[in-house]
Amino acid sequence: MTADSRTRLLLAALVALILTVLPLPRWLDVLRPAFLVLTVLYWSVNAPRAGGLAIGFFAGLMLDVFQGPVLGEHALALSLITYIAVREHQRIRSKPAIQQALIVFAALVMYEVVLFMIDGWTGHPVTSPLRWAHTLTGAAIWPAAAAILSYGAGHRL
Repeated sequence: MTADSRTRLLLAALVALILTVLPLPRWLDVLRPAFLVLTVLYWSVNAPRAGGLAIGFFAGLMLDVFQGPVLGEHALALSLITYIAVREHQRIRSKPAIQQALIVFAALVMYEVVLFMIDGWTGHPVTSPLRWAHTLTGAAIWPAAAAILSYGAGHRL
């Protein structure tokens, strides 16, 4: 991995982290996509050597520091979906944008299920159905997010 691609990856992750933790009104915060998770998924699918398990783990750890009631829950969940994305990157990358959005939706649901289970086991349950709203918004913006990240990464669509 070149220094240029490493810089682009870190810059994209930093911007996504800022978008993820930026304070918003409660009604808008519920609909906010998981920008950092989408960014890690993008890099895991399109540049698996650049966006591997390490970026998934450390991005999840940063989410834990800013959001998580239990240290390590986001790191575990993001590492799990990053592993699957890196392992299946060729199959995912070859799909059209709409099918990729469905795969991203499944990954976001899996991510949320892991968080839901950990929250339940540790006594921090969030049982509101609105907890799952960001999975829909994340899948809905995936084609646009992938296009923006592709442009910033210097890849062709």
